[in-house]
Amino acid sequence: MNIESLLQLIAEFLGTYFLVFAGCGAIMVDIDKNNPMGGTGVAIVWGAARMVMVYTIGHISGAHINPAVTIAFASSTSFPWKEVPGYVIVQILASTLASGTLRLVFNGRHDHFVGNIPPGYDIQSLVMEIIITFYLMFVIMAVITDDRATRQLAGVAIGSTVLLNAMFAGPISKASMNPARSIGPALVWNKYTGLWVYILGPTVGAIGGAWAYNTVRLTDKPLNITKGT
Repeated sequence: MNIESLLQLIAEFLGTYFLVFAGCGAIMVDIDKNNPMGGTGVAIVWGAARMVMVYTIGHISGAHINPAVTIAFASSTSFPWKEVPGYVIVQILASTLASGTLRLVFNGRHDHFVGNIPPGYDIQSLVMEIIITFYLMFVIMAVITDDRATRQLAGVAIGSTVLLNAMFAGPISKASMNPARSIGPALVWNKYTGLWVYILGPTVGAIGGAWAYNTVRLTDKPLNITKGT
């Protein structure tokens, strides 16, 4: 492994850690009935954290911070498959450590499982996760891989998509869109009910979104997203 690859993995680790720490931390704070954030507040935190990480590490690692996004990029662009295992491992590790940190810091009445369990039927949540991750990846492909899009606004577009998805899909599927985000808390709290939904759904949706954008982009220019924005 060369130094560039190592730095990309470190960037992915930090980006995923701060995303999960902020987003899941907002969920923990929302449990406090004296100072509730509400679903909209939690969604804003997730979207803002995603946006900030795109601008912070996008030029280093691509700011995937999501195994489904990494796999989708590799399946449809020039992102090398050999880099996928390293990215996925550090993303899951970072999510797990962020969840562990939150459980240590927020104790007592704030100690609340911040993972994802389907609110209703598993199949309902699965379909929703496929659709919203498809939507997210479709946007990511547009602003990251297509030079005709305004890359300076990539973070805003991606963060806004996460926010919108979280607001309307949260009550239906918890709006994970990210296997690492769900796996980390599941490992820390030892709760795995419905976890397969949040691994399969986002992965299928992201691959579909990536291939869909490649189909409609109408250009023969090569794709290169290894360094992101």
